[in-house]
Amino acid sequence: GSLIEQLTTEKYECMVCCEVVRIVAPVWSCQNCYHVFHLNCIKKWARSPASQAEDGNSGWRCPACQNASTQVPKTYTCFCGKVHNPEWNRNEIPHSCGELCGKKRQCLDCPHLCNILCHPGPCPSCPAFVTKTCECGQTSHSVRCGQSTKIHCSNVCGNTLNCGKHSCTQVCHAGKCSPCQLTVQQVCYCGSNFKEVLCGTKEEFSDGFGNFSCQNICGKKLNCGRHNCTQVCHPQPCQLCPRLPQVVYRCPCGQTPLSKLLELGCVERKICTDPIPSCGKTCGKPLSCGSYEFVHTCESLCHEGECRPCSHTSNIYCRCGFKKKTGFGVFLFFIAAITFMCDKRCNKKRSCGRHKCNEVCCVDTEHKCSLVCGRKLNCGLHRCEEPCHRGTCQTCWQTSFDELTCYCGESVIYPPVPCGTQPPECKKTCTRPHDCDHPVYHSCHSEEKCPPCTYLTQKWCMGKHELRSNIPCHLTDISCGLRCNQMLKCGMHKCKRICHKGECLIDEECKQPCTIPRLYCNHPCMAPCHPSSPCPTTSCCAKVRYPKKIHCQIAAISIATKLTDLQLGDSVEISRLITKKEMKQARLQCDEECLALQRNRRLAEALEIDDNSDPFNIRSSGPKYSDLLKEDARKDLKFVSDIEKEMRMLVEAVNKGKHTKKSHCYPPMNRDHRRIIHELAQVYGIESVSYDNEPKRNVVITAVKGKSICPSNTLTSVLDKEMQSRPPPPIPHYKQTDKSSGNSGLSKPVKEEPVIDYFDVQD
Repeated sequence: GSLIEQLTTEKYECMVCCEVVRIVAPVWSCQNCYHVFHLNCIKKWARSPASQAEDGNSGWRCPACQNASTQVPKTYTCFCGKVHNPEWNRNEIPHSCGELCGKKRQCLDCPHLCNILCHPGPCPSCPAFVTKTCECGQTSHSVRCGQSTKIHCSNVCGNTLNCGKHSCTQVCHAGKCSPCQLTVQQVCYCGSNFKEVLCGTKEEFSDGFGNFSCQNICGKKLNCGRHNCTQVCHPQPCQLCPRLPQVVYRCPCGQTPLSKLLELGCVERKICTDPIPSCGKTCGKPLSCGSYEFVHTCESLCHEGECRPCSHTSNIYCRCGFKKKTGFGVFLFFIAAITFMCDKRCNKKRSCGRHKCNEVCCVDTEHKCSLVCGRKLNCGLHRCEEPCHRGTCQTCWQTSFDELTCYCGESVIYPPVPCGTQPPECKKTCTRPHDCDHPVYHSCHSEEKCPPCTYLTQKWCMGKHELRSNIPCHLTDISCGLRCNQMLKCGMHKCKRICHKGECLIDEECKQPCTIPRLYCNHPCMAPCHPSSPCPTTSCCAKVRYPKKIHCQIAAISIATKLTDLQLGDSVEISRLITKKEMKQARLQCDEECLALQRNRRLAEALEIDDNSDPFNIRSSGPKYSDLLKEDARKDLKFVSDIEKEMRMLVEAVNKGKHTKKSHCYPPMNRDHRRIIHELAQVYGIESVSYDNEPKRNVVITAVKGKSICPSNTLTSVLDKEMQSRPPPPIPHYKQTDKSSGNSGLSKPVKEEPVIDYFDVQD
């Protein structure tokens, strides 16, 4: 009914092309699932490789039910198959002929044909009534022909069971009766053993007396009446006595006929107990010992009964052939019963190529690996459960029948989803909760952690020196590149580290030089910081102007050497601690610099100019460069000169141009070079900011019109002047010698009187 309605209203879709099936389009209907397809679509599908059955010989598969068919449909027929190219009639079902269906119904035992008009889908059940008997055949009932249920009555079945002796006691049932459950006692063929079995089982093995073999020696009397049967329990009758005269024709070893021995005078045998004549030759019967290469035989004379044990020795090899054992025949007989194995382990690789065989006394040729592979599959979640093998493992066979979606649910992968499939990509904005309130610019993702927020914000540096701009939101520890300058625990010094995180000194003590003035010379102590202890009594190493630099240590050491007498209990006059000779040695002779200073001083006194005055603003106009910056510039003069050149060009460009600001970005560099740029930027009045993380951290400088200036003296020029003002090193004097003395040229320097070096005196 559903098919008729959808085909009539043209709402039924073809599974191949997903288009609506029109009422005038040629169609084909599957006789297994009754789906309707366009005839041209099903032809194309049947010829495509995707439609072929797995075995390759069963034809093509239906797109809906996967039922295999061998013939490809070629003509357009009605649903019942009687009319080719049926015409559409408004009063009839589309694609039908309008006549009786006449197809055989699905019920196997229904003899009636379908009696409704040509229709799609399966034929309805047969409406006719028939008389059917119950399963046991004792009663009959009138039922619908198409009824598939079996009829059961309440009577006992009564059919004969498989044993042929008893009848079935079950109520009317379907199928064959169950085997007889009664037990009977059966006897073996020789009559010595009994056992109980179900009635009717193993009746075909009966010989009229017994039903089974007990595997013991029969032991019945033979037809001779003197010997017993030596065969295993067997059906009747027993064989003839093997010693009867009419049965034995040869001697015991079998080499000579008895007729020949009778001619030689041997007594003819009358009964089975008479001895069998011997031929007198060597027995020669093969013994149970020996090997494949050499068979041992009996060396006794022709005799009756069992042969005696072998007296020869032979070798027996283990099953892999690595070891052998030598012994007598009897010994080897028992060894042959138990397989002889050596203790050598096989070192060959198994079929997987990963593991060794390690079998004891191995005789295997393929060496198949019996271990489980256990390697991870391509999904990364499950492991290979196949036997250990070579090459890559197969793809994971597990499949999920749940929809796989992205985090927000916009993108969906419909089942079946192979194991290990990643969530689909989604172009929607991420909807996960974030730590900050800034706008989200990244797309929806399957990772639990979102990418870091790159929104530019303002943040304080770690030392709270300045508020930095254009800092990504996810950065927390920002260094401004300046000195920390926070007071240390000692209370005397400030931290000299570059802007850092946490406390300045955690587990360390301050080691900066002490700045407390000394008692005698007022110079700083310069010993390692000692906040809780007094300054140590060490010699002062400071430099003073007299008018040139001279060590204050001369006077201090002289006083220290004289004060040693106080320790012995003597009195010392302090005014006489330094003698005139020592003062004379402490004085320096005037050079050209001293003469120039004296001339300038006299000229200033004549013009009444104060030494501390600066009428032309010469001293204050010059830039102030720190000693640390000068020291760094001496180490890398080319770098400093290039930086100053860039800064001067930037300041001149912004002062002459129409823009109020201009910036310049330096390439990534180390921390020392960035510090030099920051200090030079302060001298030039330029703003400097560091960006990015190590090792790509760089500096950007910005010159502002009216604020940035070019100093009159650059750092390189100041260093050049300082180098020129330094006095040249002393030149050693050499004594001229007469030519007549035989020595030509210069002689050794003139030896002067030794001068006391007060800086080398120990405390």
